[in-house]
Amino acid sequence: MSEQKKTALVTGGSRGIGRAVALELAQAGMDVAIFYAGNTAAAEESVALLTEAGARAKSYQCDVSDLAQVKQSVDEVLADFGGVDVLVNNAGVTRDGLLLSMKEEDLDRVLGASLKGAFHMTQALYRHFMKKRYGRIVNISSVVGLHGNAGQASYSAAKAGIIGLTKSVAKELAGRGVTCNAVAPGFIASDMTAAMTQKAKDATLQTIPMGRVGQVTDVAHAVAFLASDAAAYITGVVLRVDGGLGM
Repeated sequence: MSEQKKTALVTGGSRGIGRAVALELAQAGMDVAIFYAGNTAAAEESVALLTEAGARAKSYQCDVSDLAQVKQSVDEVLADFGGVDVLVNNAGVTRDGLLLSMKEEDLDRVLGASLKGAFHMTQALYRHFMKKRYGRIVNISSVVGLHGNAGQASYSAAKAGIIGLTKSVAKELAGRGVTCNAVAPGFIASDMTAAMTQKAKDATLQTIPMGRVGQVTDVAHAVAFLASDAAAYITGVVLRVDGGLGM
């Protein structure tokens, strides 16, 4: 690779883990494009923070579960930035509840935002990465994708699917200088976990050997490493960021 500044594309980049990842990559010297589902104010705030960090930044509203929208938005990013070097598939939603009472539309929403979204994004940039003979793909999975969790059948299935997708893409693109890895966060202080009751939070905390809740920056540091040239010989890996929860 030349010394030309790299560009990262982060889905779900308007808040939470996605925003933290985008900022970490900006601080590492990358320009950053973010995709967001609907919160324009949050996306604009992220762009302002990224610009302040020294990055060229722009946000794009895109439903990653919709292939046509993904293709159009990715084309816009390629035109605006001249290329993409790093793809972080972070977009996701939860619709928790016992499987018995889970509605099909909730299942479709969870699988669409996370698993289908990552599939669409990777597919849209597949030829681009092959042509460049360079790329870093980092998918955000979860420890529940490895172990499952009662009341999170749809989310666990989506995140387990992300791991299968990661390993398959890693094998397909390894010969082209493109790596594909996953990060599996544990209990992270974010918008998703904020909705939990204090009793549930306390119970979860008791299961974490390190004795603390993870921060979005903990996940961002791991993503930035896998997105860097320092991780050039690492592919198909699932990196847990869980304080020992999965041991």
